[in-house]
Amino acid sequence: MYKDSLFCSAVIVAAGTGKRMGADRPKQFLELCGKTIIERTAAVFGGCSAVDEIIIVSSETGLEECRRILSGCNGDKPVKYVLGGAERYDSVYNGIRAADERCGIVIIHDGVRPFVKEKLIIDSVEAAVSFGACAAGVKSKDTVKICDDRGFVRSTPDRSFVYAIQTPQTFRKEIITDAYEKAYEKGIFGTDDAAVAENAGYPVKIIEGSYDNIKITTPDDLLVGEKILTGGGHENC
Repeated sequence: MYKDSLFCSAVIVAAGTGKRMGADRPKQFLELCGKTIIERTAAVFGGCSAVDEIIIVSSETGLEECRRILSGCNGDKPVKYVLGGAERYDSVYNGIRAADERCGIVIIHDGVRPFVKEKLIIDSVEAAVSFGACAAGVKSKDTVKICDDRGFVRSTPDRSFVYAIQTPQTFRKEIITDAYEKAYEKGIFGTDDAAVAENAGYPVKIIEGSYDNIKITTPDDLLVGEKILTGGGHENC
């Protein structure tokens, strides 16, 4: 079993400013049914048997707020608070570099995905042990069109092979470290950590995520989040 030999570090990225939310504070500090989003996210990792340490990456102004909010969310796990960077990939890399020297598996998760379940985290760790790199995703419910730069359809991929990608995205430590080092050398990062690994030549396994594992980005997402918490989520419809 993975826990017998591999130390797992969870990097929770909460350094965003939340411009699309239009709120008076970063979205990770907004409340959902009485608890902040980052508090709900961190609590899942704090209670997860697969996680050995939690690394919270936040902005300079948000670090102390994270410390205050998360003081009771870690279970018995050590928590590190790390300063983020100019871009998300900078923040992730700062978190990876802060991992314990014993770390064998890095779990990377968005701080504003509070509905992740322990089973998904464990599944992602097991997939990373087996395949080296994995990302959670759900099959697209919609038909997807690939268009050219003028907006004309070029192709329609088979929907059964199209996934909407989520976090956690989980990697063997040496793989994601090497991938990020190559990304900085080339200046090519992509839009998520899986893309960083792909660009470095590593195959990434997709594991089944959850339609409720949404990222809170806009005011509408807050409404959906409230429905999930009260039993009316996507998977309960």
